[in-house]
Amino acid sequence: MSPSTRSGPPRRRYRRIPGPPRDPVKARLLRLYAALARRFGPQRWWPGRTAFEVAAGAILTQHTAWTNVERALRVLARHGLLGPGRLDAVPGARLAALIRPAGTFRVKARRLRAFARFLLDRFGGRMARLRSEPLPPLRAELLRVPGLGPETADAILLYAAGRPVFVVDAYTRRVFARHRLIPSNARYETVRAFAERHLPSDPRLFNEYHALLVAVGKRYCRTVPRCAECPLRPDLHGRPPRAI
Repeated sequence: MSPSTRSGPPRRRYRRIPGPPRDPVKARLLRLYAALARRFGPQRWWPGRTAFEVAAGAILTQHTAWTNVERALRVLARHGLLGPGRLDAVPGARLAALIRPAGTFRVKARRLRAFARFLLDRFGGRMARLRSEPLPPLRAELLRVPGLGPETADAILLYAAGRPVFVVDAYTRRVFARHRLIPSNARYETVRAFAERHLPSDPRLFNEYHALLVAVGKRYCRTVPRCAECPLRPDLHGRPPRAI
């Protein structure tokens, strides 16, 4: 008997249930992440013994090298000031003198004290409370603390509180713009929303991705790009990076 004449019950036709739409941008961003991780390995950001020390470091690192921040943090630790209560109580002039190695020390002393006062007034000085508060209103509150811009507030949320907020800095903008993922003039909130929309909402991923973008930005994606040895060069598919 040939297959055409074989008898039997008719075959059922199953309609394929479509899954979620494919996100090619997500796939591309994760490929970039994998390439960076292979080249640079774990970055282990952000160094700090306590969540408050990490937050203080995020404030002190504004417009200065991390080596200078480490010196200032060691001084604060030696004087027992790496806690919101003690830091809020110290006179501003003395605090400024202690953090002099971090640069713009008077401004940063005011910002440290403003953050400590916010933490004391809002959460009784407990950094752990930042881990459980609803994220959008908490971020809005942090942005109202004098001296905390979006990058610093997001660094506190991600690195000190473990919240899924993507930190954007000059390296992030440069890499993403040169790879034509974002407009070259994209604003901070645009870039943050782009990354958070296309990546899994995982603070560990955001932590490592940001650190790896800093690593590739410092070594290869500089003001004058060094594309020949860059681990992200295959993503350009033979094209030059976008001029920015």
